[in-house]
Amino acid sequence: MKKWENHIEANPEIMYGKPVIKGTRIPVDLILEKMSNGTNFQTIISDYPDLNEEDLYACLAYATSLIRNEVTISLAS
Repeated sequence: MKKWENHIEANPEIMYGKPVIKGTRIPVDLILEKMSNGTNFQTIISDYPDLNEEDLYACLAYATSLIRNEVTISLAS
């Protein structure tokens, strides 16, 4: 699996800067939502023929990197 950076980009000129699959206007969050609703890879690729399996794994890797690098700050009550 290549790095997610090879498959995902965020460009202010495309979809107002939302992360998308490179070379498309398909937002990463749309793909993640479909996966979370139980849509399998083959169905997603069939619905979006510009995508491949590596793109879908890159979406998961991207989401993982966001969570892994998330900083939590607790506020005193």
